[in-house]
Amino acid sequence: MSVKVTVIGAGSVVFSLGIVKDLCLTEGLKGSKVCFMDINEERLDVVYRLGVRYAEDLGADLTFEKTLDREESLQDADFVINTATITHNEYFMKRRRELTAKHGYFYGRTGMPEYHNLQLMLDVVKDMERICPDAWVLQAGNPVFSGTTLMTRETGIKVCGLCHGHYGYRGIASTLGLDPGKITWQAPGLNHNIWLTHFYHDGEDAYPILDEWVKNESQQYWKETEEKGGIPTQMSPSAINQYKMYGLMPVGDTPRRGGWWYHTDLDTRIKWYGGPGGGGDTPEGRDRILKGKEKKYQQMKEAAYDEKIRPVDMFGDKKTSEQHIPIIDGLVNDNEGKFQVNIPNNGALPGIPNDVAVEVPAVVNIKGIQPIRVEPLPRKILLECIYPDWLRMERTLEALLTGDKSMLLYGILDSHQTKSYEQAEEMLEALMNMEPNEPMAYIEDINEHYSWPKNW
Repeated sequence: MSVKVTVIGAGSVVFSLGIVKDLCLTEGLKGSKVCFMDINEERLDVVYRLGVRYAEDLGADLTFEKTLDREESLQDADFVINTATITHNEYFMKRRRELTAKHGYFYGRTGMPEYHNLQLMLDVVKDMERICPDAWVLQAGNPVFSGTTLMTRETGIKVCGLCHGHYGYRGIASTLGLDPGKITWQAPGLNHNIWLTHFYHDGEDAYPILDEWVKNESQQYWKETEEKGGIPTQMSPSAINQYKMYGLMPVGDTPRRGGWWYHTDLDTRIKWYGGPGGGGDTPEGRDRILKGKEKKYQQMKEAAYDEKIRPVDMFGDKKTSEQHIPIIDGLVNDNEGKFQVNIPNNGALPGIPNDVAVEVPAVVNIKGIQPIRVEPLPRKILLECIYPDWLRMERTLEALLTGDKSMLLYGILDSHQTKSYEQAEEMLEALMNMEPNEPMAYIEDINEHYSWPKNW
C-alpha cells in the first residue's frame, strides 16, 4: 500500500537516505511519496537529489518532493518521521560546550533542562492535529524519552519514539565471541536508560559467559582496543562498573550516561571510557565526530551534483537496521514484526505511571503498536536509575509548560558540577541568552516565555 512519509529535519542527510533506502527495498510500500522538509535549503536539496537518484538506481517506484514549509510538508501525510533538532545540531553544541566551559562545567554538564527541542516536537504534533490528525509521528530526534511523554500527554496524535541504542546487545555478544543472530534478549527501561534483563545464546543463559569475560579477559581487551583507537562504550570499564553495581548490563546509550562520577573531568573520562580522548562524549571526542560528519556531508554534497557518482555505490543495496520503515510496513501491510519502541507505559513496565513513555518490546501489525508486558526491573535500578530519570523528565516538562524560570535554575543547581548558587545564576542567564543557529519552532523570545515566580 502506498503512503506519504514526511521527513522533518531531512537535512540529517545520512539518516534520511537510510529511510529512502529502506523504502526502496520494501515491496509493500511501492508507489509511496517521500516529502523532505528542512529549513536549511542547501542540505534539503542535497538529500532530495540523492534520494531521487538512489531510487532511480534501484528502479524503485517512489516519488519525492521537498519543501522549506513545515505545514506544507504535513498535508496528506500518513507518517511523519521527526529527526529535526535545534540544540543538538553540530554548531550549537560546540558553542554551548565552549560557553559552559567558561563557567566551570565540563562538557556542558550543567543540568539545564531541555526546552528548544521539546518545543519543536510539541509544535509539530499540534500542527499535525490540525493538518493530518490520523497520521503517526515516529520520533527520531532527541530527547526521545521526555519528547514522547510530552507529545502523548498534550495531544491526541499517535506517537512512537525510536532509538537504535538497544542494538548494543550485539556488541556485547560479539565481544564474547557469540553469534548475535542466535541471541534472545530483552532490555526494557526508559530511553537511554535500558537494562539487559534477558540474555540467552542458543537457549542458554549467556550472563555466566559475560562474568567469565569480565574476570579473565576484560583487562586485556581494554588494553588492546585502546591501542587500536578506542574502547567501545558498550564494553567500557564504565559499562562493566555499572553491571557490577546493578547486576544487569546497561545497553546502548545507557553506559554513556551512568552516574555523574564517570564524567567529572577528562582524566575521569579516560579512566572509565579509555584513552586517548575519553570517548566521544568529551570536547575532543565530539569535535572529532563532528569533523567526521562534516566530511561525510561534503562527500554527499559532491555526489548529489555529480552524475558520475551513483548513490547506490555509496549506500549499497541492503536495508539498514533502523526500525522506522519496517514499523510502517507492519502498520500498513500487516507484515508483523517485533520492535523496541518508546510509547506510553500503560502497564507494560511495572512501577512506572501509565502516561510516562517507556522503552519496551512491542509487536507491530495492522492492529497497531502493541507493547509486550515485561517483568519488573530490579528495585535498586528503579530507585537509583529509573526513578531519578523520570523525576528529571517531569521537572523539565513542568518548566516548559509553566514557563517557571526558577525550575530551570533548579536544574543547574542540582548539577554535581555546580559549586555555588551564583555560578548557577550566571550559567542560566548565559544559556538563556544564547540563541540557536536554526530557530525552527524556537520560542521567539525565551525571556518572555520563562519568568521568575511572582514572589521571587
